[in-house]
Parts: sequence; structure tokens; C-alpha cells
Amino acid sequence: MLILAIDIGGGTQDILLFDSLKTVENCVKMVMPSPAIALSQKVMSATARKRPILFTGVNMGAGPAKGSLKRHISAGFATYATPEAACTFYDDPDRVREMGITIVSADEAKKLKDVEQIYLKDLYLDEIRFALSQFGVSTNFDAVAVAVLDHGEAPKGVSDRTFRFEHIERVVKQDNTLEAFVYLPQDVPSYLTRMKSVAKTLDMDVPLVLLDTGVAAALGALQDEPIKKQDDLIMINLGNFHTLAFRLHDRKIMGLFEHHTGRMTTEKLDYLLNSFIACQLTNEDVFNDRGHGCLPMSSIDEQMPFVAATGPQRGRLTGSSANPYMAAPYGDMMLTGCYGLIRGVASRIDDWREETMQALED
Repeated sequence: MLILAIDIGGGTQDILLFDSLKTVENCVKMVMPSPAIALSQKVMSATARKRPILFTGVNMGAGPAKGSLKRHISAGFATYATPEAACTFYDDPDRVREMGITIVSADEAKKLKDVEQIYLKDLYLDEIRFALSQFGVSTNFDAVAVAVLDHGEAPKGVSDRTFRFEHIERVVKQDNTLEAFVYLPQDVPSYLTRMKSVAKTLDMDVPLVLLDTGVAAALGALQDEPIKKQDDLIMINLGNFHTLAFRLHDRKIMGLFEHHTGRMTTEKLDYLLNSFIACQLTNEDVFNDRGHGCLPMSSIDEQMPFVAATGPQRGRLTGSSANPYMAAPYGDMMLTGCYGLIRGVASRIDDWREETMQALED
């Protein structure tokens, strides 16, 4: 069984070609610049060449590209976007226009002359297949699994941060397992438009599994040997742009908080983790600090939980009083989310569950 897992973050996209006939450590893997970084570079190139831009394609994660685009517009260069592509920057078309972007129909876009057309997408399948093929690696995938962070299409006047956290809270209250965040395309809520766009751009007739990046990291970290033994733990993922922490008790979500990594220092992380463990951290504490929110825990009659961290920004916890264990399942921290995606496939595709989990455990 050959599963392509792609964990798309703000800084990198981490890629695992999981082959159930190989030991996990011998599976092909890549860490590449994220689609948002690639987009930012394309925008900066257009600015340097003094070229107007036309965005087509689908909704994707903009990340650092938004800053590059603002500089492009400030330099006086015209920028156009089709309606679906415009959602990459803001769901509200009025806010897109306020940036200086002109929204045009598909027909109007075809009539624009002498513009730099940039197709927006999160899923770089052609590029991944090409890279693999250069080394004689099969691209006959049996399934594709993708993780993205989707804020969701918030109604006008509703904060993206609020809307995303309401989604997270809703899922947890219905089913407090990490696997509850794993979707097949037909199950993705209509407001998770970034995930919907990934499904739309898949050009293969194979199963697709979708998952949130922070949840993927937590699921993957559970494959780390010391973490497997823990019944009560704090699992925190420090991504390049977002930080998500779970309190897991017997693998059930007892509480969580999500913040922006750029605002994290060792001292702030200590405050957040200590308050969270003491059941004193509130949603308002996190939101008012420009984070997403907190689903506070009920008191758990247990000793101090085991604290584990993963993610490319985990170094911000160096010297922390929490003294976290640094998770690196199968010896590769950067692929933690990909291993979570493989677990996600096992949780949603019944016929493959036994083979997939056996390969992960061997």
C-alpha cells in the first residue's frame, strides 16, 4: 500500500510516501518550502520585474504571501484575482478590495493582457510526482492524505480566530478524540473552504483523507515510543505560525488551547502551560492575547501530566519549567504530522486499518 501524506504548514510542506511493505524509517520523505512560501516568492519576483499580477485557482493558505502582496500593491502594481482565488486573502470580498485587489470574473480575467498569472493551490501534486519520478519512485498512490490549517469561511463581521475555534470546540464536544478531526471529502463541513479546495484540486481517482495540521502533529506524536506509554499528557505542537496544545487523558481530549507561535516566548509558554495544567487558563486569556482560544479543562484527579512537544519551533520551549520531552516519532520530528495523517487514513478507511497500523507498529 502506497499512501502519499502531505503536511502543509506555513513554512514547509512535509511529505511522506508511506509504503506498508517497508519499515517506516525507510519510506521516502521530503521537506520542501510550503505553497505559501512558493507563492510569496512568485509575488516578489513579479514585483521585482514590475509586473501586474492576476491570481486564478482556488482558496489556499496565504501565510507570508500576504505581506509580499501588500508590498507589491504599495509599489503601485496592479493586482487582480478571480473570486475563488481572492478568498485566499480574505473571505470577505470587501476586505480583498480594501487591500487593493480588483476582483474579476473568469471571463474578465481572460481578457487581461500583459499580466503575470499565478495559479493558487495548496496541493502541488504534479511537482511532487515529478520529483519522485526523477529517482525512479512509483507515483501510483493508493491514497492521498493532506493536512492544512483551515480557519473556515467566517460570516461577515465574525473574527477568523473566533470562527476557527468555534469549529474546534464543536468537534470536541461531539467526539473528544483526535480522530474526530479526520475527514473524507464528503464529510468536510461546507465552511472549511481550504480543505474543500484541496479536494477539488486532487486529480487522481484515489481516496483522499483530510486533517487539521495541529491535530495531525498530535496524532503523529502518539507514535513516539515514550509517549505511547503515557495515559495523561500535554501534547503541544509549535508550528511555524500556530501553536496548538492538547490535554489528553486515555487518548481523549480533555482540553486544548491554540495561539500564534510568533507571540510565543519561553516565559509565555510557561505561563500558558502552567495555567492550562492548573485548569486556570480561559478562552478570554488566549483570545485577548491575539490567540485563537482555549477550551478549559475540568479538573483531573491525576499527578502532573507528561509534557511532550513537537514542531519546528519547539526550541522556544528550551529552558522551560515544563521540561518537555521532544517528540520525534521514527526519529524524524519534521514528519510528525505525516505520521498522524497515516493514522488518520487508518481511522477512516476500514479495509486498510489493519495493514496500515501493523506497518506503523513494526
